[in-house]
Amino acid sequence: MDELQKLAIETIQMNKQAIIFLPSRASAEKTAEEIALLTSLNYPEFEKEVLHAASTPTKQCRRLSHIIRKGIAFHHAGLLQKQKDLIEEEFKKGKIKIICATPTLAAGVDLPAYRVLIKSLKRYSSHWGLDWIQVLEYLQMAGRAGRPQYEKEGQAICMAKDEQEKEEIFNHYICGVPEEIYSKLAVEPVLRTYLLSLISANIIRNEKSMKDFFSKTFWAYQFKDFPKLEAIMEKMLTLLEEWKFIIISGGKKDEFVSASSLNSAQKEMQATLLGKRVSELYLDPLTARHLLDCLQNFNEKKNAFSLLQMISNTLEIRPLLSVKAKQQDYIQEELIKRYDSLLQKEPSAFDLSYPEFMDSIKTALFFEAWVNEYDEDYLLETYDVRPGEIRVKMETADWLLFAAEELSKILDYKESLKELRKLRIRVKNGVKEELLPLLKLKGIGRVRGRRLYSNEIRDLGDIKKTDLTTLTQILGKTIAEDVKKQLGEEIEEIPEGRRKGQLSIEKFE
Repeated sequence: MDELQKLAIETIQMNKQAIIFLPSRASAEKTAEEIALLTSLNYPEFEKEVLHAASTPTKQCRRLSHIIRKGIAFHHAGLLQKQKDLIEEEFKKGKIKIICATPTLAAGVDLPAYRVLIKSLKRYSSHWGLDWIQVLEYLQMAGRAGRPQYEKEGQAICMAKDEQEKEEIFNHYICGVPEEIYSKLAVEPVLRTYLLSLISANIIRNEKSMKDFFSKTFWAYQFKDFPKLEAIMEKMLTLLEEWKFIIISGGKKDEFVSASSLNSAQKEMQATLLGKRVSELYLDPLTARHLLDCLQNFNEKKNAFSLLQMISNTLEIRPLLSVKAKQQDYIQEELIKRYDSLLQKEPSAFDLSYPEFMDSIKTALFFEAWVNEYDEDYLLETYDVRPGEIRVKMETADWLLFAAEELSKILDYKESLKELRKLRIRVKNGVKEELLPLLKLKGIGRVRGRRLYSNEIRDLGDIKKTDLTTLTQILGKTIAEDVKKQLGEEIEEIPEGRRKGQLSIEKFE
């Protein structure tokens, strides 16, 4: 039993609760399993609730169900929302004693933890390798211990490997000063999105109103060098104009300006119809331009994968599914098979953006597997995507496909519009195109639709021809009756105690 496990068991023996923060989902799950083996708690009802949260229980669901009955749980973004809600609710009630979590639980959650145990204060960064986390992140985690409404005191304990690391932790975190908070307007995607929305809403109409507005922001106060900020905004305006989201008139661009008004001349900004719709869709203008460029290349030779890769190569869908070293050959082979389906040019292998492009291919392959009805266990094993992540990715994909659909309408891209509409339904339900006619019925989704199709019931006409008894065998009595009612058919109610059809010969004895 290591020190972390000893502290967890000691907390349970004190009739207290603890949150253990770990650097990865895998370590959170493994630590929770190890602690569960050491406890004698038993809550079998939790096991069923966890399993029933998913329509088809996955390997992760079964793993969680085995340990949660012991009063121990793991918590990370890969769980379904129902599972996370159950864990947090039962932790508040005091039945779940230990939660092993990733740092996502550190912010915005108020839980009755007496202790917070932090396994490591280092995180892996793709740029710098293993490095110390920020002081602010440490304070967020430590601040979960001893919440005033639950405890009079709390303990935040950091695990150190040796005396040297202990001293580093003490100096850097216990005695450390939190980092400064910076305005998000300094980030280009935020600035260009915000600038377009202000122009679309007519809050900014010219250079003067733009300077007046931004001069009062926290960004300007913090940056202090306003002439440099003006240069950054000018760059953003130029991009928005090049992308045809705004029209700029006046100022230095006018050829005919009278000498008397030369000093007062200034640029006027107005959003185009396309720019207004991009703003209404809350899209980063860069993403909108990417979608438009891809949609322009869509033709009869393209397919669902084309559109799925298009949305997978956007900022909004991040984090992308990272291509692991052992998967590189497989992803490369799949890319070659689908090369003609791409709507954008593959960057050079020496380009800095190439790894992200390959990640977008893997992400698109995951989406493709989902709409081809592969189950959640397959997605977990093949693409390392957990049920909770699947739901989040699907919601983002639906938004991006809807945005692409709206942009296609404005520019009258008829070929892509039809495919986008079909693909949105497929992504939402995780089905092949052949099931779409059946999904028009309420209560029919991925599983029931496939059952009907496998029984050669492939559209609404086939359902009408199918008798209620056969439909009941496939869908169950309640759903079968509801489907028939949706199609306008009357269902004969049979009184209790009576039955329709042939009676047993015993009735005549």
